[in-house]
Amino acid sequence: MKRDNTGSIRAIDLFSGPGGLTTGLKQAGFKVIGAIEFEPVACETYKMNHPEVELLSEDIREVDPKAFVKTLGLKEGELELLAGCPPCQGFSTIGTRNRKKDDERNDYVFEMLRFIEAFLPKTIMMENVPGLYKDDRMKTVEERLRELGYSFEMAVLNTADYGVPQRRRRMIMLCSKLDGLHVDKEPSGITPMVVRDVLAGLPAPGTTSDPIHKIMERRSDDVMKKISLIPHDGGSRKDLPPELQLDCHKRTNGFKDVYGRMAWDKPSPTITGGCSSPSKGRFLHPEEDRTITLREAALLQTFPPDYAFSLRGGKSRVAVMIGDALPPVFIRHHASVIANHLAEVA
Repeated sequence: MKRDNTGSIRAIDLFSGPGGLTTGLKQAGFKVIGAIEFEPVACETYKMNHPEVELLSEDIREVDPKAFVKTLGLKEGELELLAGCPPCQGFSTIGTRNRKKDDERNDYVFEMLRFIEAFLPKTIMMENVPGLYKDDRMKTVEERLRELGYSFEMAVLNTADYGVPQRRRRMIMLCSKLDGLHVDKEPSGITPMVVRDVLAGLPAPGTTSDPIHKIMERRSDDVMKKISLIPHDGGSRKDLPPELQLDCHKRTNGFKDVYGRMAWDKPSPTITGGCSSPSKGRFLHPEEDRTITLREAALLQTFPPDYAFSLRGGKSRVAVMIGDALPPVFIRHHASVIANHLAEVA
């Protein structure tokens, strides 16, 4: 196996976003040499944390993968790992009302396939929402991967089983030019993490210099009253007196997490782009009368405590970046499986 002069295994991150996947790859010992991302604020965030990576800030549909191979000084078949999470919003279970199976972003899986055909990497990691697992697009991808000589395995997993303090179901696909690479579906020796493990003991918002932890909330007196009456450590809107419950909530048994508090000794719910709003899910602090801060959301996603986020797009843009990101600890586990596989077949 060819390594660079640092002894690290080389990887490329497609659809990098703010860098959750790259962070997990680096934690597993990979040297990320290239990345592609189009959204400007995500690119800015990525560069703040991974300045050494060759980041191509372009629409991947306009990128010539063979030219990118040359830019990175690679030849066909040399790259150890090509990784990516193609946007597939049409298959997400979040915001089901707006979900569209014909959303053009769902076809980004074919863009990743285009790069696979150009690089012919030794291994591939594709991560995505569970809805893509049985979609016809993946059947097309699987057929082409077989033609290219790859063996592969897919699974839908819960990140909480891999040391992430958050319930989050994700599809992962691992591929190799050589036999023997399998998804670790039943991890052992992992200490389960809960909300308390990452949020307890943090300084109060507004008392630190951390830009994404010091942003103070501005909510109406009516909303603050509702929040104050929701029981600590896992309470929900159902615990409010009838006169304070919204009419729309009285008419449905759904959306039970709305205006809910996280529980200290359980994993958090899925962190989404709405994590800064109590009306978007169970995003209230377990005992303080506020939503979690952006830093707390990032920690629940397992970003390092000092990970920087560009605020150029405002608080809501940071929330979306964090919610859409891949939990680095989840990626680290599966990237380590790939690293071990590469070492065994070297």
